Amino acid sequence: MATGFDEMRVMLLAKPGAAEDFPFGPETHVFKVAGKVFAIMGADDSSPANVSLKCDPDLAPLLREQYDAVIPGYHLNKAHWNTVVLDGSVPDEELGEWVAMSYDLVIAGLSKAVRAGLGVR
Repeated sequence: MATGFDEMRVMLLAKPGAAEDFPFGPETHVFKVAGKVFAIMGADDSSPANVSLKCDPDLAPLLREQYDAVIPGYHLNKAHWNTVVLDGSVPDEELGEWVAMSYDLVIAGLSKAVRAGLGVR
């Protein structure tokens, strides 16, 4: 099954402490943990949804080379963010790994006490 908007939203909200916010309006879904952004997702009825995920800066350009659906982060730091068009061309398993990486990169920057409160290390 190809991950689309609804499946990606469920995957993002399943992360411990994840919360959805709309600081840029109703069409832009911002996913945070402990107030820190780990994903931004937009949906447009005329095209596939897309999700921006934090990425290891050494891996980000490699993923862009490997997949046409992966582009530099839209309105984000291009070294640390990729935007993925959810057109079905990226395997669901890879998308899940990228969501986990984005979340883990944000979690790593949180204090020990905040991580403990979320039940993560």
